[in-house]
Amino acid sequence: EGKGRKRNPLHDFKKTGELMLIKVNKTLEIKTKLLNTTEQCAKRCSRNKGLSFTCKAFAYDRVTKRCHWLSFNSLTNGVRKKQDHAFDLYEKKDYVRNCIIGKGADYKGTISVTKSGIQCQAWNSMIPHEH
Repeated sequence: EGKGRKRNPLHDFKKTGELMLIKVNKTLEIKTKLLNTTEQCAKRCSRNKGLSFTCKAFAYDRVTKRCHWLSFNSLTNGVRKKQDHAFDLYEKKDYVRNCIIGKGADYKGTISVTKSGIQCQAWNSMIPHEH
């Protein structure tokens, strides 16, 4: 990153073209707004600006230039995928990544067993190992 150049907020997202997520679970939240670019959508999702929930993904409607911020992603229970040519889906990499980077302090993925199949210790537990 050079001087005067801002980091592209889309770098934190995994893009899947022509896909929308449909919530089956009614408690999941969505907020929409007209925005001109996917970068603007990504920035607002990353900062959770103006959202009453933690943004895990957004879908951008290329036709209407409407951003749909989602409190869920494609791995969330109660969600189904729908092929839709108007939309591109952007999911926060932290929530869809199934690997640990560094010590794993920021890991938000869904894997909770070791490679050998042993259940992982909960972060808030000191049993069987202390932190």
